[in-house]
Amino acid sequence: MSTPAGSARDGAARDGAARDGAARDGARPRVFIVDDHGLFRAGVRSELGDEVDVVGEADDVEPAITRIAECQPDVVLLDVHLPGGGGQAVVTAIRASHPGVRFLALSASGAPEDVIAVIRSGARGYVTKTISGGDLVDAVRRVAAGDSVFSPRLAGFVLDAFAALPAAADGSPSFDPELDQLTPREREVLRLIARGYTYREIARELFISVKTVESHVSSVLRKLQLSTRHQLTRWANERRLT
Repeated sequence: MSTPAGSARDGAARDGAARDGAARDGARPRVFIVDDHGLFRAGVRSELGDEVDVVGEADDVEPAITRIAECQPDVVLLDVHLPGGGGQAVVTAIRASHPGVRFLALSASGAPEDVIAVIRSGARGYVTKTISGGDLVDAVRRVAAGDSVFSPRLAGFVLDAFAALPAAADGSPSFDPELDQLTPREREVLRLIARGYTYREIARELFISVKTVESHVSSVLRKLQLSTRHQLTRWANERRLT
């Protein structure tokens, strides 16, 4: 007789298989939309039409995590920039508890750091908001069926980025999701902070204003959920960023 834990795992596996089978058989995928602009969410609903079942919406990280866990859609359409943090935080939280939910990033940003961060966290694809309604429906269906989907101009540097990753001891790619959410400029500022530079010295080094340095430091503290410069320095030293 199966244990309760075994039964739960078996049930989750059956649910995942059922979703995959439904997607292959042409059933309408159940979709959840995460974006902080209400008008954009309404536009996405309109473009998707009756090709999918939109089962919920959210405008920020925490409500998204709660509501996605409640309705367990097939596909989450996710913006990468949200008021409460990066979209990758939603992916990471949901994948830990509901691995059958699949994510497709839908963002205005085509910046490499945004694409790589959300894909490394577990999203199955990334398309920009210039996508047509028909192509978006197709992308949702493909992700629901287990495929990966990228806007054509993004696919190349995604492959290049993963090819460049150092290998871990077991041969798999190694990466740091926390570090991945920082922009290249924020990483530069962080490295100089860890080396003991003052804000004024960092400004001179990077040819930016002291106020801009302060803004970058505040952003890094928020993203890493730290509160002091000392904590930042320790965090960077632990990852050998200096």
